[in-house]
Amino acid sequence: MAEEKDTQKKSWFWNFIDNIQGDKVILIIIAMLILFSIVTIFSSTSMLADSRTSRLDIFKEQMVTVAVGTGLIAICYFIPRIWIFRALSQLGFLVSITFLALLHTPLGVEANGAVRAVQLGPIQVHAYEVTKVAMVLYLAWAIHAYKNDSFKIANWLSSRFPRMAFLAKPGWKRMIYIFLPVLAVCVGILFGSFSSTMFIGGIMFITILIGGIKFKDIIPPAIACIAVACLCAGIYLVSDGKVFGRFGTAISRMTMDERHRDIKELRPGSEEFQKALDAIKQPASAKIAIHDGGLFGKGPGNSTQKYTVPLMFSDYMFSFIIEEYGLAGGIVVIMLYVSLLARASLIVRACDNEFAKTAVAGLAVLISGQALMHMFINADLGPLTGQTLPMISHGKSSFFVFSIAFGVLLSISKMAKAKIKKEEEESEPLVEGLGIQDDNVQDTLSELDDFESGKGLPS
Repeated sequence: MAEEKDTQKKSWFWNFIDNIQGDKVILIIIAMLILFSIVTIFSSTSMLADSRTSRLDIFKEQMVTVAVGTGLIAICYFIPRIWIFRALSQLGFLVSITFLALLHTPLGVEANGAVRAVQLGPIQVHAYEVTKVAMVLYLAWAIHAYKNDSFKIANWLSSRFPRMAFLAKPGWKRMIYIFLPVLAVCVGILFGSFSSTMFIGGIMFITILIGGIKFKDIIPPAIACIAVACLCAGIYLVSDGKVFGRFGTAISRMTMDERHRDIKELRPGSEEFQKALDAIKQPASAKIAIHDGGLFGKGPGNSTQKYTVPLMFSDYMFSFIIEEYGLAGGIVVIMLYVSLLARASLIVRACDNEFAKTAVAGLAVLISGQALMHMFINADLGPLTGQTLPMISHGKSSFFVFSIAFGVLLSISKMAKAKIKKEEEESEPLVEGLGIQDDNVQDTLSELDDFESGKGLPS
């Protein structure tokens, strides 16, 4: 009886897995990333614990974050129609620019020397994290509308008012609906982070290229973005660093080698020495963590560099993973993000909707690209950017928005799979189309072989 119950339980579990219509490989990737997140957050957040909170409290908080994130994935997964995503995505630019504007109000919260979060009651929302996903989805909608000429407001204005007839031209539609929102968002982010501007701006331009906008059409807006960046740099210099102050932060991070030389000239124990030491301590400790990890790592909970790197649980999570789980653990994490990119390419090929193709490709590039940049920074192959490891690093806003991104990927993969299955059922079987009545294709092929060899000819 016990064996029968176990068999029934296993059967129920595997039946549940089989009934999931979304891409199961992406589902496995999500589960693995969440598992890594739970284990590593519990082990790496020693510096977050204080007299009021313990590591167990932080772990419980992370479990709540995972539960909410899983709920967001489920909500997105069960959305039945692609037009619902498309309708919501056209609000992406409005959502992004609203959060960026709120950073300059009393609701803005300063973190690590810059205002990057918005306090909405008890909830603190990281504006840049929301902007990443919102703008990718918005651009997917805009490109779909551009190719189908379905910009209702522009078309209505151009037909209603003769002076606005220029809005009917494709070039103006590209500029107003695609390139100007990208430029506005980049300028909004530049107030708080130069590196985030470069990264998010790059992801947006890649999404535009993936969507099928010709490269020659992107060159003029790209030049305009460079001109605006130069203008912002000029404002930074004229204002003596008071406006667009993150230019100075970017320059200081790119000249880290000079700080290594300058610290030798400072007196140990002085305030200047301590500031210079803090500026170079994190990258050095991250490299030490990678070196000490070896092939199989020190084991869970045995990291030592987490006590010297204040942001080990966010900006340097990949170094922490290698220190505790070794190069083997690091390779597993890399494979998860690479596999996501590979599966997304298959989903794109199965989609016949322009919005779905651009959204899936853009979100996959965003997630994998951010993970790759995080790894490069941890290996000291570039200046610190503050880009976390998606779905693993500590941070509620990041976890929630990437949960939505994964939910969209799963939902679109489910829709694409269902459509392919429906088309296969409705299409006329090839064998019947040839006039062959035998249902067994293998037998039919054998008969053809016999016919070609002369065995099937009448004697």
